[in-house]
Amino acid sequence: MELVFLGVLVATMAYALGMGFPVAFALPGSAIITMLLAAGAGMLFAGDPDAYFAQGGAWQWLSAGVNNFRGIYWEAERDTLIAIPLFIFMGIMLQRSKLAEDLLVTMAQLFGPVPGGLGISVIFVGALLAATTGIVGATVVAMGLISLPAMIRNKYSNSLSTGTIAASGTLGQIIPPSIVLIILADQLASAVDQASTARKELFKETTGELVMPSAFDVTSTSAGEMFLGAFVPGLVLVGLYMTYVLGLALLRPEMAPAVPREGGIDREFMIKVFITLVPPLTLIFLVLGSIITGVATVNQAGAIGAAGALIMGGYRLYEGRKHAFTPAIIALASMIALAFISNIFEINVKKIETDFDVLGLCLGIFFVVTLCAAIAWSGWRALVVEDTLRSVMLETAKTTSLVFIILLGAAMLTAAFRAFGGEHLVREFLTGLPGGFWAQFTIVMLVIFIMGFFLDFIEIAVVVVPIVAPILLMDPSANVTAVWLGVMIGLNIQTSFLTPPFGFALFYLRGVAPASVRTIEMYKGVIPFIALQLLALVIVGLSPQLVNYLPQRVSLTSETAPPPRNPGLSACVEDHVFQVYDTNRNAITEAIAKARTLDLSSLPKDLQGDLKSVFDQSEKTFDLVAEIRAADAAVDAAAGAYLPLHVQVRALQKHIARDAHDIKQLENEMRRVSDDEKGVQRAEWIKARIAELTQEMKTLEASIPENWVEDRKVFVALKKVQTQARRTYERNVDGAYEPLREIRGIIASGEDLAALRPRLMALEGVIEGAGDKAANEAAMKSIGDVARLVRAVPGSRKVEKEISDARRALRGKRANPEKAMKEFQRAVTLFEREVEWRAKAAAEVAPGLTAFEAVIRRNIGLRLQPKLAEDEALKVASCMANPRDLTLDF
Repeated sequence: MELVFLGVLVATMAYALGMGFPVAFALPGSAIITMLLAAGAGMLFAGDPDAYFAQGGAWQWLSAGVNNFRGIYWEAERDTLIAIPLFIFMGIMLQRSKLAEDLLVTMAQLFGPVPGGLGISVIFVGALLAATTGIVGATVVAMGLISLPAMIRNKYSNSLSTGTIAASGTLGQIIPPSIVLIILADQLASAVDQASTARKELFKETTGELVMPSAFDVTSTSAGEMFLGAFVPGLVLVGLYMTYVLGLALLRPEMAPAVPREGGIDREFMIKVFITLVPPLTLIFLVLGSIITGVATVNQAGAIGAAGALIMGGYRLYEGRKHAFTPAIIALASMIALAFISNIFEINVKKIETDFDVLGLCLGIFFVVTLCAAIAWSGWRALVVEDTLRSVMLETAKTTSLVFIILLGAAMLTAAFRAFGGEHLVREFLTGLPGGFWAQFTIVMLVIFIMGFFLDFIEIAVVVVPIVAPILLMDPSANVTAVWLGVMIGLNIQTSFLTPPFGFALFYLRGVAPASVRTIEMYKGVIPFIALQLLALVIVGLSPQLVNYLPQRVSLTSETAPPPRNPGLSACVEDHVFQVYDTNRNAITEAIAKARTLDLSSLPKDLQGDLKSVFDQSEKTFDLVAEIRAADAAVDAAAGAYLPLHVQVRALQKHIARDAHDIKQLENEMRRVSDDEKGVQRAEWIKARIAELTQEMKTLEASIPENWVEDRKVFVALKKVQTQARRTYERNVDGAYEPLREIRGIIASGEDLAALRPRLMALEGVIEGAGDKAANEAAMKSIGDVARLVRAVPGSRKVEKEISDARRALRGKRANPEKAMKEFQRAVTLFEREVEWRAKAAAEVAPGLTAFEAVIRRNIGLRLQPKLAEDEALKVASCMANPRDLTLDF
């Protein structure tokens, strides 16, 4: 019966949408109605309102939907959606300030003489508007009103003209900042959590180990990473569009003729181009650049964009009037001054110590005030000129409300879908497909593409993604990143704006196109661009590096980059280091041999032993690398024959687990069956079905090849050797570098230790004056202060212990000043010995150790560095951009 009500849910939603009900009401309405119907039917026919739910009951799932509502608004961690109204405001403000009009006219004049130049200018402007506004409807309407008449007047093909305008207007869905990408990031965040849990359960079931290595976990995503991941695919799509228009213009000039420019390229024209292009490019740099460089989060970048759009709108609305550019100039000067001040001063109220710090703070406050004044001045202009600011704010509120209400409705619909076992059904269908991940992924992409003919991008993103994303992300065979999956879905969803009959870009363009342009010509015009979007989808699907590289690069080169010993980086870091060993082996071995010749007699015996171990372990590194490569080769050689068997058996085991789950569900249903005639018939069917599934499980278990257990045992043994080889290598290189770093620090601290001599010697008089309780307490405080200072010097724990022993001798009723003095004298003797050998080692040993450490720092010692160097980060990012197949690890 669960499947019956699942069908009712889908049919109710489809009917509501087809009848024109608002999406915001159709989604939650169909969910609530279906759950109430299921509860009523369960009470009426089975005596239990929860009888026809796959799990839980009506009130539980209604509560889950309400909790989903609450989660969107009240969870502090889910701040991704804050950026939506900021970017919407930015886009609408720039559109109302006629930025699109200026860009289209100027770029048409610039590119016109090139074959297909008007079409290329439309695509170029579409890309710029996508990176600044991201509002599809506004972009398509603006280009349809301005460029379409010009293209028709210059004898461009109607189909090419409309196709170019409609397709260029949709670029805002994939080129950041994009509302779609923000919504996808929010949906994928929860999908990653579900996928991670499912992958850990799968690892536990298949390997028997309780804890899955973190390197095997699903990588999460954020709106910032989605922006970075979509940046290159967006440029690829722009390049495909331009190549198509240019190629068509060269092959069939009559469809896209060159347009002679009226007048030459004079100074006035170039100034116009400069004024038109520089502001949006500057805004793009501020918004995307701040995200890419890690200076700002997506929400902060959205605030920057909104403020920048307000400033640009302020001078554009006042064009031709006196002081039109004054607020913009003040804002620009203030930002330059703030950037300059932040590089010179450390502006931190809590760290003000000198007059110089006060000066920096005062200058910072002054220019912040001038920047705020410039923004307020621009906002006042936008308010008084045609009431622009009020209309922009109203439109922003409407659009934001639409997005959030649909998100809330989708949360309720998803709860209902899971209540009737829809998620389980989809999972069983997808995981049961032959062909593994790529078959599942292809089906999902095809479904999204078909849904794009009938649904808007928001409905697809919030309804489909929560259901299919966890299934695709948990698959260890492809091990795709959430960023890649999100960008692929975003590229696919983009086609929904162009696919008839409900392509919204077509509706927008139809509304402003002249009657001479037939609708069928618009449909014909978008077909090549839909094909180009699908081609881009294939390119990005086959080249995940296009998506993954930039987020990885930014992450590894940022100030908060993970250290090289992070388990998620270990495989790629080792690949890089092993290449360094191959290239620099002679230099490293020569450095080790030279270090062995150092005279270590000035060091204490224990440190001499530590350094000899350092040299031995450094030399041993190359043998351990050879062992790792031998273990890798053995695993690779065995994997060729073992992989088909592994995949076959895991598929059978998955089928067996599915049957076991179905049997458990049927047994639960059996306990709820009533005693009437229908109940008895249902019970008989359940028993027969359980017997059928049990027999099927036995058949599947019998079909597992006899050599599975032995072959699995052999392969697991090879994997253990491989894992052990890597762990031994990691312990070895850490043991080779960490003591070296500590010993160098101890030697270098000799002057710091010697500087404490006056404080230490002053304790003699303090101890001599001890005797009564007050004097003892004062002496203990003085001794404790010195002990803490000594403890802060590396390698001085023995001296600190002797000083502390002197302090303990003065404690309590049995205080013994004479014993304290003896302990103090021992501390002084040890102190002088420490200072002496450190000074000697600094002159004789330190230079050689420094040279040795410099050679091994970025290879043997790389794991213990705080972060990767830039060149190392780029190589590791390139490696991390390629997902690793984890099939044989599960």
